Amino acid sequence: MTAFVLPLDDVRATSPDEVGPKAANLARLACAGLPTPGGFALTAAAYRHQLRHLGIAEMVQAYGGAEPPASRMLSVKIRLALHQGSIAPAILAPLLVWWRAQRAIALLGAVRSSALIEDRREANFAGQFESFLGLSEESEFLTAVRACWASLWTSNARRYMDHHGLSPAETAMGVLIQPLISAHASGGGLSQTAEGEMLISATWGLGSAIAQGEVVPDRMVLDRGGRLLSIEPGRKAQRDQCVHGLGTRSRPVPLSLRCEASLGKDQAEALGAMLLAAERICAGPAEIEWALDDQGLHLLQARPLRVEPAHVLDEIWLRHPGLRGHPAGIGWGSGRSVVVRCECELSRVAPGDILVTEVAGPALSQVLPRVAGVVTELGGSTSHLASLARERGIPMVLGVLGATRRIPDGSQVAVDGVAGIVRWIN
Repeated sequence: MTAFVLPLDDVRATSPDEVGPKAANLARLACAGLPTPGGFALTAAAYRHQLRHLGIAEMVQAYGGAEPPASRMLSVKIRLALHQGSIAPAILAPLLVWWRAQRAIALLGAVRSSALIEDRREANFAGQFESFLGLSEESEFLTAVRACWASLWTSNARRYMDHHGLSPAETAMGVLIQPLISAHASGGGLSQTAEGEMLISATWGLGSAIAQGEVVPDRMVLDRGGRLLSIEPGRKAQRDQCVHGLGTRSRPVPLSLRCEASLGKDQAEALGAMLLAAERICAGPAEIEWALDDQGLHLLQARPLRVEPAHVLDEIWLRHPGLRGHPAGIGWGSGRSVVVRCECELSRVAPGDILVTEVAGPALSQVLPRVAGVVTELGGSTSHLASLARERGIPMVLGVLGATRRIPDGSQVAVDGVAGIVRWIN
């Protein structure tokens, strides 16, 4: 019998073809004895059954052979049907059984997309699909599930897939459902850097502030043995928290904590051991997301990480002023700087330019294919935008204090995405 719902401690949940790599990697971490929030997953079979239940399976099949105008119209119809249609009874019944059982032990839940084509080394889809935090009511939970299914068909996701020669018609969407960790601190980690070290980023509250590039996180460097080498406190003026009945809300961080490290030495080194374990799960360099609550550390995600060697710097650039920030960990590029202070100005960015802006948010993903590099005032090495930059081989330096004010618009700029330095010619 085809399973539509699988708990993450079921061995079948370790198969990416069943639940998508995001959920499968988390199940593998749990099977290896690492701390995770637990939870369950809606399978790819559930998504395909839902297409048949809604009567849109033929539309999906027709999408692949349609010309661009027709394919865009089909994608809109498919997305709307998945958003608005009722969930098939054969899926809904076990889904609610598992959700109610989870609600009996956890006040709030999280729902995340887990597409079969994401979290690959060459296409990680960071930030391209939907995630919902702080859910409690059944109605909002079911809406989140439908939205995750529909997110496979958004314009941004389809553009991303087109760039990688992929199609939403040839894959499926799993959905990951978990108890929400009431995090004191959260962040990400890279098991390898170009310098042969490990990196942890951290902030107060939920990790969404890092993922969306809204803060400059703490940056902690460890050696490959897991020993802490340095802590560079970030600039964390806000923290994301879940408020019952209201979802995720941003709150100001007390002044005394804004530049205070949100993790201690022992916690950082414990995460270093988890990074090495994640490498074994991913069969190579790995990127993780984590959260810390009253019970300790939890791994929320693990995916393959692209790593490249450092660039040999042309000595001419050493004669010019430079600013240091958090490197995305890949690439070297130079070009004309375009200082952008509002998303409406992104149309000014031409092919080969260096984008200089404040927030490392998801809107910038649309310009990544045409830039030679990116510099941001906020964000860190484990934000969604940094993950996309690594994947595309685009040099990026994040968390550069005063970048939009100090780097002249129209100047020649060089971005070292490995060393984390941006320089310009006055």
